[in-house]
Amino acid sequence: MGVTTQELASVVEEIAPALAGGWIQKVYQPGPRTITLEIRAPGQTLLLLCSADPETARIHLLGRKPANPASPPPFCQFLRAHIHGAHIDGLEQVPGDRIVRLRLTAHEGACSLLVELTGRSADLLLLDAEDKILTTLEEGQKKAGQSYRAPTRRPPSRDTVTAGGLPPDQTQPFPWSHALEQRYQAKEEELTLASLRQRRGAELRKSIKKTARRIDALREDLAKAERYREYARYGELLKANLGLIKKGQEQAVVIDYFDPAMPELTLPLDPSKGPQANMDDYFKKHRKYLAADREIKPRLAEAEKDLQGLQLERKALELGTWQPTPNSEQKQPGRQPSAVSRSPEKHSGPFRRFTSTDGLPIYVGRNARENDELTFKFAHSDDLWLHAHGTPGSHVVVRLEKGADPPHETIRDAATLALLYSDLKKSGKGEVIYTRRKWVRKAKGQPPGTVTVTQEKALFVQLDKARLDRMKERSGKPL
Repeated sequence: MGVTTQELASVVEEIAPALAGGWIQKVYQPGPRTITLEIRAPGQTLLLLCSADPETARIHLLGRKPANPASPPPFCQFLRAHIHGAHIDGLEQVPGDRIVRLRLTAHEGACSLLVELTGRSADLLLLDAEDKILTTLEEGQKKAGQSYRAPTRRPPSRDTVTAGGLPPDQTQPFPWSHALEQRYQAKEEELTLASLRQRRGAELRKSIKKTARRIDALREDLAKAERYREYARYGELLKANLGLIKKGQEQAVVIDYFDPAMPELTLPLDPSKGPQANMDDYFKKHRKYLAADREIKPRLAEAEKDLQGLQLERKALELGTWQPTPNSEQKQPGRQPSAVSRSPEKHSGPFRRFTSTDGLPIYVGRNARENDELTFKFAHSDDLWLHAHGTPGSHVVVRLEKGADPPHETIRDAATLALLYSDLKKSGKGEVIYTRRKWVRKAKGQPPGTVTVTQEKALFVQLDKARLDRMKERSGKPL
């Protein structure tokens, strides 16, 4: 179970003075229900853990940094967008309850990170200055705009008011934090491993099924091409008999001089084509066989190797010997990237990259070649695409999950960037069009980056210095 009310009071009393006056320089989410805040406090850097896992719900400082996933989950992205760089005004416990409030002053004003350590209803919430919900760990932004209401308090039990025999080591700079970290470390590692195994098992089932289907399709393609193995020989035989074949024939009987026995062969013909065209058809089909033999066989061998690796990994899961590796979430045999799993950082290289108010990645092309690559090679069909209307400028793409609608503030952020990186920058205002990437087409016969757009909407924007400054802070790069 999580910390008791008395333990929580002790740890808050211990760490609150150390955190006061600090600022949040990094936000991580090492587990599904756990975040860590890297805080630069006067004279030291501290790592604050907030766990809303019913089994290990707690808050304390960490002595070591936990491993983090390759790409931050949505809740972590939202916190990075809203409280990165926030000043810590104080940390306090709701009297008599297992709820802690971290009071902050962020770029957008006062806000609070609420840590509810209330058993199965444990949650993490970001509230604005009026205690209205901005987002929650449990339900994301579904409750955004609603007024916060604290969970119903239960009568205190013996477990919730006693310290549980936890003897702090007074040689540690933060004895209660150290004791809680030691208590929950093994339990959390066990829960994390179980979660990883369960998730990897589901991924493996899908990957094995998908890879098996790919192997079947490749084998089928190879079998079809195999029928054309002898077609080069048939083409040569027709070539030797072109003068004897007439258009309209449905077959030709030829002597197979490639066979020492010199048997007769009957070759089917297309009666609508002449002798030369029929011969060309035979040679063309043989080239298909050669191409398939050259291209499909290596792909088939690779797919079969992937399948074997996946099956071995599944066996290790079944035997309980599977252990995660540093690359277990990034490079698994047969695992194909998807709109959700692809990490934006891997592909961000040639483009400018920013993060929207809602934590979504925004990409901006820097020249005509990059515009073309961003729109037609990098962007997914459901991504949002923007461009300053009627003037040269950068292509702007907002990465979205399939079926997701872009939040209003994200559209505003991206439109501001489209205006900034266009010829409308000098005037500081103008119209920006936006649509899904699937409605953007290359303009035939035109230079790279020239497109035609359908189903677009228009938005009038002005360069907003405060908005640009916030994006600058989140990206860590000059605009």
